[in-house]
Amino acid sequence: ALEKKEVKSKLGEKVGLPCCHEIPSSESLHNYRVYWQKNTTEVVLAYAEGKEIRKHERYKNRTDMNSRNFTLWISPVEILDNGTYQCVVQHLKSSQNSFVVCGETVNLFVTADFSKPNVTAEVSANSCESTEMVVRCSSHGGFPKPKISGTLNNMSVAWNVSWASESSLSPYNVTGELHLNVTKDVIFTCSVEYSGFAKSTSLLLKKTDYCSVPTVPPSYNVITASSIIIIIFLLAITLAARYLPRHVCSHCCKPQNSMEEGVKECTKTPLGSKMTSETSSL
Repeated sequence: ALEKKEVKSKLGEKVGLPCCHEIPSSESLHNYRVYWQKNTTEVVLAYAEGKEIRKHERYKNRTDMNSRNFTLWISPVEILDNGTYQCVVQHLKSSQNSFVVCGETVNLFVTADFSKPNVTAEVSANSCESTEMVVRCSSHGGFPKPKISGTLNNMSVAWNVSWASESSLSPYNVTGELHLNVTKDVIFTCSVEYSGFAKSTSLLLKKTDYCSVPTVPPSYNVITASSIIIIIFLLAITLAARYLPRHVCSHCCKPQNSMEEGVKECTKTPLGSKMTSETSSL
């Protein structure tokens, strides 16, 4: 039975795919024939009697094989390297006689990091009770196809998600959209998960204080009180005008009959008149 292993690597890194046999110290690579193939149809490279006899064009200058344990090294790793590889080892007793020592299958999972999620919130409507928002989360340049999730104050929410990629073996761009009714300030978190990795971004969503209070007409009691105050003010002005003493003009003093009053009302004589009288008496 073929033993199946899994190896993970990130885009651009160096990765080693293990084989199933190691040459004893008493032997050399000349006693073996080794085949590394992908998806059972595509020969990556092959060795026979210590010499490289074949290498796929796409793997040139990117692959090497350990001469003792037949580990296949790939550097730098590309997304297209993602897939199933098989190492087949044959022992050569002679040039015409050989037998299979082992065969092993290895699954290579290549990942590419997504960008840190970008979260935006756009207010679509306001009311006294809540603020309606359209929240979007986007990330790009990663592999494989990701899963996008969100939490609102640690409670999960469902996204309307869309992906974009040139092919199944190309980097992905992902965008999620969500409609929310925010009744208070909350913390929103968006996470992009892919092949055991995850990146997250949090954003504080604030409820907008948008509550227009209608103009309330003054109540009946306020109108009545205001009217009474105005009426009292007008009456006070009228009474003051009627009963306060009038200003008497010293030049226009009306003489009173001393016989009727028994008292002679004196009015100041202008200085000029007094001097005229004295002059006349002289």
